Amino acid sequence: MFSIRALLVLALIVCACRPPADYDIVIRGGTVYDGSGETPFVADLAIVGDTIAAIGALEGARGRSEIDASGLAVTPGFINMLSWATESLIEDGRSQSDIRQGVTLEVMGEGWSMGPLNERMKQESVEEQGDITYDIEWTTLGEYLAYLVERGVSPNVASFVGATTVRIHVVGYEDRPPTPEELDEMRALVRQAMEEGAVGLASALIYTPAFYADTDELIELAKVAAEYGGMYISHLRSEGNQLLEGLEEFIAIAREAGIPAEVYHLKAAGQANWPKLDALIERVEQARAEGLHITADMYTYTAGATGLNAAMPPWVQEGGHRQWVERLKDPAIRVQVTEEMRTPTDQWENLYLAAGTPDNVLLVGFKSEALKPLTGKTLAEVAALRGTSPEETAMDLVIEDDSPVGSVYFIMSEENVAKKIAQPWVSFCSDAESLAPEGVFLKSNPHPRAYGSFARLLGKYVREEKVIPLEEAVRRLSSLPASNLGIARRGHLSPGYFADVVVFDPATIRDQATFSEPHQYATGVRHVLVNGTQVLKDGEHTGATPGRVVRRARQGF
Repeated sequence: MFSIRALLVLALIVCACRPPADYDIVIRGGTVYDGSGETPFVADLAIVGDTIAAIGALEGARGRSEIDASGLAVTPGFINMLSWATESLIEDGRSQSDIRQGVTLEVMGEGWSMGPLNERMKQESVEEQGDITYDIEWTTLGEYLAYLVERGVSPNVASFVGATTVRIHVVGYEDRPPTPEELDEMRALVRQAMEEGAVGLASALIYTPAFYADTDELIELAKVAAEYGGMYISHLRSEGNQLLEGLEEFIAIAREAGIPAEVYHLKAAGQANWPKLDALIERVEQARAEGLHITADMYTYTAGATGLNAAMPPWVQEGGHRQWVERLKDPAIRVQVTEEMRTPTDQWENLYLAAGTPDNVLLVGFKSEALKPLTGKTLAEVAALRGTSPEETAMDLVIEDDSPVGSVYFIMSEENVAKKIAQPWVSFCSDAESLAPEGVFLKSNPHPRAYGSFARLLGKYVREEKVIPLEEAVRRLSSLPASNLGIARRGHLSPGYFADVVVFDPATIRDQATFSEPHQYATGVRHVLVNGTQVLKDGEHTGATPGRVVRRARQGF
C-alpha cells in the first residue's frame, strides 16, 4: 500500500511530465460561423490572453480550460448598434440582458451622449435622473467611457458624440440656429470627442432641441467627424408622414459631408406609412449604387419606445424640460396641444397618431412612486380610470411625474420587420438599456427588446421563419457593424482578432420577454467571452468585467 508521501511524490512526477498547456482556452468541436457570411465549418478555436490564436483541427493541443461546443454555434461577439446602457451599466456593469444574448459591444449615443457636459448640463442631468441615480464624475465623452471601464463592465463599450448634446452645450434649448461663433464652438466639441475616440456623430431629429437643427448645421458637424474617419448616424427627422423626405435630408448630409452614414432603427411608422418602406429601400439601394456608404440598423419588434414627448408638438417643449412642464399647466396651451395631438401633420413626428389609438400606447416608465402602479397600462386605460381624454391624461402624467414618461408605441407591421431583416446592409440593435430582473431595474417595465432583440432575430426570424440563413444573421450581428464603425480586430473569428466569442444553441435560442412580462432573460446562449475572459459560462454570468473602450481604427473610409 502506498503511503501518503509516496502518492504525493507520484503526483508531482506525473505533473512534471505533463506538457504545459498550449493555450489558455480551447473551444472544442463547435460549428464555426466566422462572421464572413460564408458556409460554417466544424473546428476548434484556441485563445491566448485576449486574442484568438488558432482555428482548425487542434486535437493535439491543450488549453488551461476547455469548452465543449459540439452541436453548438461558435460566432463572433454581437454588436449592439444602438444601446441605451449608458446608465444601466453604471448601476450594474454585468450587462446581463445583453450578455445573455451574446452582445459583447454596446454602441451608445443616439443624439444624446454622456459627454461633453458643462456644469449646467450636469445639474440638469442629476435633477432628471429616474430609478437609477449616480454622481456625474466626468465631463467629456472620453472620460465617461473610461469611468465605465474603471468601474468594471462585462461588455466592451463605444459611443457616438451626440449632435443634440453638443447643441445643448452651446445653444441650449432655444429654437434658433447657432451663430457662426457658436457653430465653431460646436465643431470644436465634436473634434474633441472624435480625438477621444468617438466613433462618429449621431442625431435624433424628432426630439427637441435636435428638431431645431437645420440640415446645414448637421452637415458642418458631420464634416468634422468625417475628418477622423467617423460615421454619421441618425434617427431621421421623420419615420412616418415625411419618411422619404427625412431620408433625402439624411442622404444629403452624407453626400455633402463625405461621410458613411447609417439610419437608426429603420422603420415606417404608422399604418398609412407602411407602404413607403419599399420606396425607402429602393432609394437606399440607389444611393449605395452611386457610391455613398449608406446602411441601417433595426430592432426585431413592431413597437417602438420613447416618451410622451414624442406625442406632443416641439414648440411646447422649447426651452427644456422645466419650461415644457410649466407650459402644460396653462389651460390655453393645453387646448392648443390637445388640438395638435389630434391633427395629422407633416410638420412634426406625432407618434400618438402613428399608433392609431391610445390603446396602442403602453405606459412603462414612471419616476414617481405614486404613479408606478400605472406601469403596464395603456394610455386609454389610464384615461378611462381618470375620466379625462387621452390627450389631457398624457399632459397630466408628464406634469405629475415630472418626466417624459416612458412609453411604448405600436406603430409598425410584422411584414415590414421581415422585409428589413432581409436587406444585406441592415445590422441590429436593442435601442434599450441592458438590465437584470432584480433590484432597481424592476421599478419600471422596459420594452422587451431590452431582453430579446438579438435572440428574437436568431430564434423567430432565422430558425422559425427562415427570413435569412444563420451565417448571414451572424455576419450582420458582427462583421458588418464592425466594418461600418471602422473598428479593428473585432467582428470576425480569425487568428489575431480579439477573442469576443459566443457559443449558443441554434435549435433553442429564443427571446422570452413579452410586453406584459418584459423582465425575462433570453435562452439558448451557453458561453460568452469578452477579450478572452469568460463572462457567461453554462448560461450563467461569471461576474467578470473585462470590457474595454472600443475606438475607431482608421482615418477615412
